[in-house]
Amino acid sequence: MAKVISTLFISADGVAEIDPDWHFPYFDDNMGRAVSEDYDAADVLLIGRETYDSFAGAWPEREAAGGDDAPFAKQLGDMRKVVASRQPLQFSWRNSELIEGDLVAAVTALKADAGVRGVLIPGSISVVQQLLAAGLVDELRLLVHPVAARKGRKLFDDGDTVYHLKVTATEVFPTGVIRVIYAPTAAPAKVGYDEVKDQVPAGN
Repeated sequence: MAKVISTLFISADGVAEIDPDWHFPYFDDNMGRAVSEDYDAADVLLIGRETYDSFAGAWPEREAAGGDDAPFAKQLGDMRKVVASRQPLQFSWRNSELIEGDLVAAVTALKADAGVRGVLIPGSISVVQQLLAAGLVDELRLLVHPVAARKGRKLFDDGDTVYHLKVTATEVFPTGVIRVIYAPTAAPAKVGYDEVKDQVPAGN
């Protein structure tokens, strides 16, 4: 089965709707390496309408300009891009296609496709939220900035279901950014205060 990986720049208070003012000051070679590793892990990009519009409005021009970011822009252009949108789209970026029908069904089919190595979701908060609820996200790769954004859309929406996660890798960059990779896991056994009271500090 192909892995579905969500990669997000996120603030310490959980805001995943990035603001360039608090994001770019922390973008260094370590973050660039982490982003490269995330994209190298997949051959399909799954993105929402807003993320597609943002990417398609910037990366083809950057590829054509031939600057320092042109090789990465070409990598994005060459990847298969699957877009979740409730409205028809006119695609201007190569290798782009619209999801036909239900998002969950489409991603389930991608995971089962022997020709797909991995599916990467950059940004696209609403897409990630829907797939988390459906149990289809295999990894959350978060680059946690040492910033409390205090406004903006958060990764986790309100709901009755608790998402239990295990940490599979961590890395701290000199900028203070923490890279954390989570994977879903089963809920721990229920524990109450009586079971942990022997761990309470002894006091002075």
